Amino acid sequence: MATLPGGLGEYLREQRKNSKLSIRQLAAAAGVSNPYLSQIERGLRKPSAEILQQLAKGLRISAEQLYMHAGILDERDDSSQEFATVVMADPSLSERQKSVLMDVYGSFRKENEMSAGTEAGAEPTE
Repeated sequence: MATLPGGLGEYLREQRKNSKLSIRQLAAAAGVSNPYLSQIERGLRKPSAEILQQLAKGLRISAEQLYMHAGILDERDDSSQEFATVVMADPSLSERQKSVLMDVYGSFRKENEMSAGTEAGAEPTE
């Protein structure tokens, strides 16, 4: 298995150690198996948003921080983080639906940023 890019595993391990929890304790609190949690920490598995949320609860930290380290959420303004939190926490949506919603939201934001940049850099015509 190839190691996944990003520092989610390292960040997760650091947070677990700061909370003085063993892998078994965090796995039990999050409702995942010890081997699965170990694989996440070693960068071998990419957990779903729901698993990240469970891990965040077990660690008593913000799920948004885990989402950012997992690449689900970019460091953006508070309104986009609130949107992502609501989407990722909605139990009535499937993982695929959550992913599609986040992709559409991101593409709209990028499109608006590009059009705002074009308008700001455009020469006035009279």
